[in-house]
Amino acid sequence: MTMRPWRLPLERIIVLGIVLVVAGCQTTPSTLPVAEPRPAAECRWTIGDGAIQPLVRAAVEALEADGFLIRHTDLALGLVSAERTRILPAYGDRHDRWDSRGMFGGIGIGGGRGGVSSGVMIGFGGVGSLTRDATQLERVSLLAGDGEVRVSRDIQVIDWRGELAEARSASTAEFCRGLRDAIEAGGAS
Repeated sequence: MTMRPWRLPLERIIVLGIVLVVAGCQTTPSTLPVAEPRPAAECRWTIGDGAIQPLVRAAVEALEADGFLIRHTDLALGLVSAERTRILPAYGDRHDRWDSRGMFGGIGIGGGRGGVSSGVMIGFGGVGSLTRDATQLERVSLLAGDGEVRVSRDIQVIDWRGELAEARSASTAEFCRGLRDAIEAGGAS
């Protein structure tokens, strides 16, 4: 009895190769995501029973007084979600070719296709340099329940193209201490 080699058509070999490559790329993470840096200890404090609704109302007043826009509240859950935005002037990517010109113009020497050229650009603002500011989005969530209050805060920076340039946890001791003081003062910051 002679053995004949088993032959696969080229299409099946290609599909099999793709399946093996894709299957080899899938791995499970070794750890779950963790907020970096970790929230400060001041972002968690204890409260008495039955004090949730007045605390949520005071938190709404305190956040609004600090310039936040309240996005969602739920008295039954003890939840407040708020956010605020601000423009970050001159927050640009130093490697971005659009920002290579000055505000009032520029001088250039270059070449291409075997020639050398030079030129001067005179004008104000270049190509919209005054409109290429980034936006900072700051989000705060406060959850009051089970005898404690927990505050989380994160900050995202979105560049002028609408792309996420930076994201970080910002649950700092200073912010949480100031929010707690404003809540305990009755919402006045």
